[in-house]
Amino acid sequence: MNAEGTQVLLSVEAEAYVEHLVKFGIKDVGGRDWSRQHENMEKLNMQAVLNATAQEDEFIKDFLISCGKVNVVVHDLILTEVWKEKIFPVLVDMNFEPKTTFPIYMVLYHEATAINLLETTMFYRETCEAADDCLPDLVDYCYRRLIQLAARSEEEEEEDEPNDPTLSPETHTGNMEELQKQEKKLNFEICLKAVSLLRYITDDLESLPLSVMTRMLNTLDIPILLVQLVENPPWTKRKDGKVFKFIDSKWQELDFQESFKITKIEGQVWLALYTLLMNGKCQQKYDLNTNRKNSILKLRSHLNEVMLDQLPILVEMQRYLEHLSMMDPPAPARELILEQVPEIREKILTDNKGKWKKIAKKQSQTCFNPSTADVQAQAKRWADTYNFDVLEGLLTDPPKCAVCGAEATKRCSRCQNEWYCRRECQVSHWKKHKTACDLIVETNESVKAKG
Repeated sequence: MNAEGTQVLLSVEAEAYVEHLVKFGIKDVGGRDWSRQHENMEKLNMQAVLNATAQEDEFIKDFLISCGKVNVVVHDLILTEVWKEKIFPVLVDMNFEPKTTFPIYMVLYHEATAINLLETTMFYRETCEAADDCLPDLVDYCYRRLIQLAARSEEEEEEDEPNDPTLSPETHTGNMEELQKQEKKLNFEICLKAVSLLRYITDDLESLPLSVMTRMLNTLDIPILLVQLVENPPWTKRKDGKVFKFIDSKWQELDFQESFKITKIEGQVWLALYTLLMNGKCQQKYDLNTNRKNSILKLRSHLNEVMLDQLPILVEMQRYLEHLSMMDPPAPARELILEQVPEIREKILTDNKGKWKKIAKKQSQTCFNPSTADVQAQAKRWADTYNFDVLEGLLTDPPKCAVCGAEATKRCSRCQNEWYCRRECQVSHWKKHKTACDLIVETNESVKAKG
């Protein structure tokens, strides 16, 4: 399969989508413009994942940075989090019964879309650096999600079922009670994504503002929170003598040998801990008092031979912990640091304080109560955006030459819209293609100019 055949979006389409990303207010969530942007972000997310998986040119990441839109995605993420906390419960309490629950599910799912897009693109240092002023907000968001993981109850674990990866309007036409169950399942996976996102931020701490490191270590005490997740991993459960781990969006039963293999999420936790405890600057800044020391030393019981064979880098941490156990905690460096504080969530909460019920009522009458005609008109667009069968088709059906119909590997460099199997076909087709090519290029340039 050629690389060109794995595209959901052409590069020029993706650039236009990124350029037109905007920040919405919470009253706009679920509206027509917001829904269009959500669908565009979902396509950007799909393309980013495809590029990363195939190790192709990750142009989505480049566009987010060059267009200065990383902060818009972070804002979207936190806006949806607040909507789920403040608006969704009101909709449930008011016994709202829409014709279809899919528009509401689309909002609930938006948080997953935003965090997945960030997780995929923030693997790279330049994306973390581009987040800049909104990094404290992003770190605090991850902290809140990790707190939810650490506080996860056995009852919630029992309720978990494998998520259906195929989303369609027909799948989500049930009542609000069913929607609440879907939200809980989504939230668990969102929390797991937050672990990975946090790990990528820790990888780049030295190139980020010093206040971000201080906030992670001393204000939020993320190392101790990660220790709690190692001690009581919410992605592992035992039932009737069997071991289950949450892998690839579902609970999988593992045999005795497999249960010792480190999953991706477990690896992310250990690598984040390694950086926060072993990085020289972190050691200088971390206020390692007696209580913190005793909590961190609990990690020693987990650093067995099987673990170290899989993550050899942890041998160094094991030595550090043995050394730490025989010493008094070192005094942290005391420096005056002007700390950046998170602003996005606080501004959303302040601007809408006391308005949650009013916003929920209005959205129930407009955004989430579409007419039958609107539902029918939107159904195809929803299916095209969310149906992963369509994505699978894009992955397996190679483009065809516009002239002879053979499998194509080249395309017009100007409009990126027409495919050819060889240069001869492209040259012979130019007279017919020129008018359409000029029109596409002119349109794209017009869109960029207006943006």
